[in-house]
Amino acid sequence: MKTTRRQLLAGGGALACALAVSPKPARAAEAAGKAPLRLSLAAYSFRDLLPRGEKKGAMTLHDLLDRCPDWGLDAFEPTSYYFSSEEPAYLHSLKAKAFRLGVEISGTAVGNNFCLPEGDDRAREMADMKRWIGNAVEIGAPVIRIFAGREDKKTDRAAAFDRAVAGIREACDYAGSRGVFLAIENHGYLTETADDVLRILDTVNHEWLGVNLDTGNFHGDPYANMAQLAPKALNVQVKAAVNVDGKKGEADFARIAGILRDAGYRGYVALEYEEDADPLTAVPPMLDKLRAALRSV
Repeated sequence: MKTTRRQLLAGGGALACALAVSPKPARAAEAAGKAPLRLSLAAYSFRDLLPRGEKKGAMTLHDLLDRCPDWGLDAFEPTSYYFSSEEPAYLHSLKAKAFRLGVEISGTAVGNNFCLPEGDDRAREMADMKRWIGNAVEIGAPVIRIFAGREDKKTDRAAAFDRAVAGIREACDYAGSRGVFLAIENHGYLTETADDVLRILDTVNHEWLGVNLDTGNFHGDPYANMAQLAPKALNVQVKAAVNVDGKKGEADFARIAGILRDAGYRGYVALEYEEDADPLTAVPPMLDKLRAALRSV
């Protein structure tokens, strides 16, 4: 018998009613109409096991990707330091493996220094940055974690700030032309506090620049600093510990998740494990703990 349009609509209404009274519980975020925060893992967590330069590793980025589904991860952050190659075939193999596993590439991370004066070293830093922006495009990474730069005793802070701003602005111009965001991390020196990071962000004033919020790099009141930066975050890296007034303590994942939710953050939250324990045994339960916190808000 041919189904009429009226019957089809009536059936759809019945289905909607059935779904509305379904006893299956919804997560708190979904029930409130909010997108759940998505869990990622920074490859840096396995830095002692991964190859870097001439150093051979016990595992590769591909090996880590294979474990992501078993660990219930939504995404993976392959840090640039541990790429075995930058050839297109290698980059595409990472992208393909992630896609087949149902794991997104949440971003990547580089270790630039834009505080250097004009010269060959600074030119190399910029060339490396632009090359990695291209690599990010190839692997499908939407954002790159960047630094302002490192302290040089020969350079005063004001000059270093100006150099960092100029370098970040040039990098952002190129990143924007490739459709990749850059996210500056709170990482000491010019970026010790939320105010420091926001000053750079405001001075550069670029639509392709945001914040990589690292929860473990603050001192004093880390949670207040997190709350200040969270509205500008493009990526978040969560560490197992925080420093409160110079004292190391366990991070409050639930509090961090609440800060992110209150700020309207809807992106990835990557665990960046830096403790001394073997990451192969320590990371999975830490991911479970972080996941529970993210789902609770």
